[in-house]
Amino acid sequence: MKAKFTTIGLIGKPQHSGANATLTALNHWLKSRGLKVLVESRVAKDIGEGVEAVELIEIGKQCDLAIVVGGDGNMLGAARVLSRFNIGVIGVNRGNLGFLTDISPDDFESTLSAVLEGDFEVEQRFLLEAEVHRHGKLKASNSAVNETVLHPNQVAHMIEFEVYIDDKFMYSQRADGMIISTPTGSTAYSLSAGGAILTPNLDALILVPMFPHTMSCRPIVVDAKSTIKLVVSPEHDDNFEVSCDGHVHLSVLPGDEIIIRRSPEKLTLIHPKGYSYFHVLRNKLGWGSKLF
Repeated sequence: MKAKFTTIGLIGKPQHSGANATLTALNHWLKSRGLKVLVESRVAKDIGEGVEAVELIEIGKQCDLAIVVGGDGNMLGAARVLSRFNIGVIGVNRGNLGFLTDISPDDFESTLSAVLEGDFEVEQRFLLEAEVHRHGKLKASNSAVNETVLHPNQVAHMIEFEVYIDDKFMYSQRADGMIISTPTGSTAYSLSAGGAILTPNLDALILVPMFPHTMSCRPIVVDAKSTIKLVVSPEHDDNFEVSCDGHVHLSVLPGDEIIIRRSPEKLTLIHPKGYSYFHVLRNKLGWGSKLF
C-alpha cells in the first residue's frame, strides 16, 4: 500500500441527494489538490460536468484509493469487486449505522488530508466464496464480505439440510435457514439472529441457524480455514436461495450442495489514525462509556 495516493476513485449511492452533494464536494476538493479523480459511472452524471466516468472495475485497476460515499451496503457492493485489486478503500458515511464507513461527511477535509499524506491505519478483512453444486457440477458462485445465507424463496418456510465441516458431518438441521458469517458480518445479520460478535482480527467464521426447530441448537464458531458444506434435503418441493451480503442471489434446488470457504482475496480498509473497533461498537450499539 502506497504511503501517498495519486489517483482517487469516487463511488457513491445512486440517486441519493446527500451522497451526491458529498461526492460533488469531494470531486472538487480532490482536484484542487492536484489529484486525478475517477468517478463510478453510476453516479458520475449526478455530480456535474467535467468528471471522468469509469466502471467500478476500472477504479480497481487504475486507482490506488477508493472513497465510498454511502452506507455499509454501498461499501459491501464495492468491496466484492475491489478486493480483487491492490487498492485501499475508505468510507464516508451517508447511510444509517456505518460500521464500515468511518468519515463524517460534514468534515471530511481534515480527516482525508491526513490520510492523503500517509497518516492512516490499514486493516484487511477476508471474504467468503459461495458455490452451488448440482449433480457434481458447479452451477453458480459469488463472494461475500459479510455473510452467506441459505434461505427459502418464501418467508417462514422450513428447510431440512445437513452441515459438514471439512467433509465431517456435524449435524442435520431443521430451520428457516443458515447464516455463515465472517467477523466483518458478525455485527450485521448474524448479530440480529443471535450470533456472537467476532472481532475483525479473528480468523474464524460463525454459523448461525435461523429459527431452528430445536432449542439445543446454538451458533458455533469454526476456523476460517474450514470448508463448510450444506446439503439440502432432496425431499423438498420448494426452491431456495443462497444470498451473498443480501445483494447477490444464487438459485438452489433440493439436493444441491452449497460450499462456503474463505476467499483468497482480501478487502484493504483504510482507517483514519486512531481508529478503534471498540469505539465503533460503543457508538453504533449504544454500549456504556468509561465509568472512571
